[in-house]
Amino acid sequence: MKLSCPACGSLSSLDALLGNEGAREAVMAALAMPAPLGKLMVQYLALFRPAQRQLSFDRVANLLNELQPMIAAAKIARNGRICSAPQDYWKQAIEEMLNKRDKLTLPLKNHGYLLTIIDNYSNKAEARKEQQHEDQLAGRTPVGGTTHTVRTEPPEVSKGEVPRKPRTQMPQTVKAILKGGNDEKP
Repeated sequence: MKLSCPACGSLSSLDALLGNEGAREAVMAALAMPAPLGKLMVQYLALFRPAQRQLSFDRVANLLNELQPMIAAAKIARNGRICSAPQDYWKQAIEEMLNKRDKLTLPLKNHGYLLTIIDNYSNKAEARKEQQHEDQLAGRTPVGGTTHTVRTEPPEVSKGEVPRKPRTQMPQTVKAILKGGNDEKP
């Protein structure tokens, strides 16, 4: 049974693939990837294939093994800092690269551009979170107004109105009666 790898274009039998150490590592690395990224990852790996040659299974295994720990940890190290990288970021970044395939210099040499896109997503998310925090501190609501403060003092009374007494706590005897326990007499 001959199989063709959609990422590297290699033709081989299943027996030969499982007997080849590089192919075995590539299959194991692919199986360690989260399922939602599987199809996209195959298309992404095709961006590393040289125009006139096939991508070796050793290279596929290395590429996958470089990404797998970052995807599993949902973090990347970029520009001297650790960035959040949930699966959604990986999916969106790979899709973005695949959509820009015609503008990329192929074959890719490393994951630098993918990691840059994910870093940008993380930076934008952090900026949104910081802006929300600043808005909250400044008293701005999501719709652009200002937050309303709860009054601790009674509002001013208009002429002719009788001011209401502030509420006091309900006596325990009344609470007991309301609960059905008529043990205490008022």
